[in-house]
This record gives sequence, C-alpha cells and structure tokens, in this order.
Amino acid sequence: MQKRKLLFGFICALALNGLKAQDIHFSLYNEVPSVINPALAGVSYDTRVIAQYRTQWGSVAQAYNTYGISFEQAIKNKKLKGNYFAVSANILRDLAGDAKMGMLNPNVGLAYIQKINKQMKLSAGMQGGFVYKTIDVSKLKWDRQFNGYEYDPSAVSGESEIPRSAITSYDMGGGVNYNYAQSEKFISAKDGNKVNIGMSAFHFGIPKNSFFSSNEKLYTRYVGYFNGDFNIPGTKSAVMPSFIYMKQGKSTEFVIGALYKFILVDQSMYTAIKKPSAFSIGVQYRYKDAIIPCMLYQYDKYAVGFAYDINVSALTPASKRNGAIEVMLRYNMSPGYGKNLGRGDQKASY
Repeated sequence: MQKRKLLFGFICALALNGLKAQDIHFSLYNEVPSVINPALAGVSYDTRVIAQYRTQWGSVAQAYNTYGISFEQAIKNKKLKGNYFAVSANILRDLAGDAKMGMLNPNVGLAYIQKINKQMKLSAGMQGGFVYKTIDVSKLKWDRQFNGYEYDPSAVSGESEIPRSAITSYDMGGGVNYNYAQSEKFISAKDGNKVNIGMSAFHFGIPKNSFFSSNEKLYTRYVGYFNGDFNIPGTKSAVMPSFIYMKQGKSTEFVIGALYKFILVDQSMYTAIKKPSAFSIGVQYRYKDAIIPCMLYQYDKYAVGFAYDINVSALTPASKRNGAIEVMLRYNMSPGYGKNLGRGDQKASY
C-alpha cells in the first residue's frame, strides 16, 4: 500500500511540475447540465436543483473529492409568444491529493429557448464566473526526493522555483442544444421519447492557470453529447442511451452507455394523488479508463443517482480496479407542474 501511495504521489508531483490542468468530471454527466452545456438550463425543467458528490483514488492515496451544486429557473412571459429565457447558477469544488490541490469555480448563466413547435426546441446559453485554485506548498513531494526506494523528505527538491499557493482567473462558457420531447411528462409509458443533442465550449481565453510564473493558460474544453429516452412499445419500460465527448488540449474523454428504465408507477392523466416513479439501471464505459455501473431512482419531483467507476486504466496495478463513488440528488419541476388542467389533474415532473 505504501509503495502504491508513493508511486501515486510521484506521478502527481510530476504532473504539477508541468501543470496543464484539466477539468473535473462526473460519471453521471447527464445530471450535471452546467458542466455539459449552459444551453440546457430551462429546456426540460422550469425549476431544477442538483447536488453531486464524487470521491476517487482513495485506495491509492489521499482521496480526490469533488462537489457540485446547480440551480436553474425558466423565466416565461406571454409577450415572448412561447419562447423564453432561463437563468442558472452553479458552484464546483474540487479537492485533490495530499497537497490539497483545490479548485473553486462559481458561475452564473443565461439561456434563450426558441420553440420550433410543440415538440422541438433550440436553445443557446452562456455562463461566466471565476476559477480560484489553491495548493498547500508545504505538502508537495518532488521527484528528486525519491531515492529509488522511498521518499526522503530531507532531500533537496532541486526545483528552481517553488509554486505559488493560489491563482485566480475569470471563466466563460457557452453552447447550443437541440431538444425533442413528445410531451412535458417525464415518467410515461406512452409518450416518453425524448432527445438532447448539442455542443459547447468552456474556458474562453483564460489568462493564467499555472502555479508557477509562466503564461500557461487553461485549455478550452470542447464538448459534444447526445442523450435520449425511448419507450419500448407495448411496455412500461424505456432505454436511455447517451454519449459524451470532451477534448481539452491533448486530453480527451469519451463515455458511452445506456440505462434501462422500469416505470414503476406511470403518470396519471387525471389525478396527482398517485405519484409517478421509475427505477433505471445500466452501465457506461469511459474509453481506456473505467467501466461504470449506474442506478437512478425517480419519484415525483425527486431523484437520486449512484455510480461506481471500476478502474481499467494503466493505474490498475495500484488502484486494484477501485475507481470512484458518485452520488447525485435532484429536485425538479417541469413545465405545467401544479396547474389545474380542467379535471383536477396535474402534470408530474421528469
């Protein structure tokens, strides 16, 4: 165990020495709209609040912990003739390794949603904020402090420059999204077919990103994605395929997978007394990195998700295939929720 921790610490020290930092990521990426595309705000939900927690590499070294919380709210006005705006806010927090390398990234956003017809929407969104990164310099371990057998804290680091403890820079992102939904209901065995497809980019021209006195910038992250929800005819089940591709500098990430959704209680057409619910289970594959079993339980306006990364990367000898645990909580309200439709019925969320 100690050798694995030393190896992992050595790798992290080398990464810092030539720092080209990449973004945090979540396995339940469809539940982190602000990380995927600010144009998703207000598209499927009038109101949505999501909280996520992820911890990884605890079996190798000090765990990497990631936190995220996001909020979005549609703003509608009859004068816009069905088109509308949405506002969003999110905070991402990352804390990594023995040196407590941390990142705080709050953003606010605005999206405009154009209704093409009753089933299709086009949206565009932008968000802006700042990135604040910190590190405990006293906890860093350098390559020259490893004597070939173990870490020697008394050895001279050999570094010509010690990194600063904090850096701050502004942040911007934006994108476009196409949405198709047969209805505003999100648990239904009859009209549940839905699709989102879009692209986005984050970190436009960030001025600085290095803990050292260099002009290194944070690479722009480009994102392309698809997710769907397709009812299986004649059943109360659905298939939910998805993929996402992200590129940031020389780093890329590609994830593909699907969940199978069992509709436990279908949405009622006439009453809101019986609450809809569904359970989904499936698996995703992050190319050359992890196999990810996933679960999602939805009940009325609430949802809870779980994912576990089974590591299959080059780090497997140290990780023993232990990757990450991720948990998600969501509250949402869809368009029309709570409205009286003439016979005492209410539209449910999802």
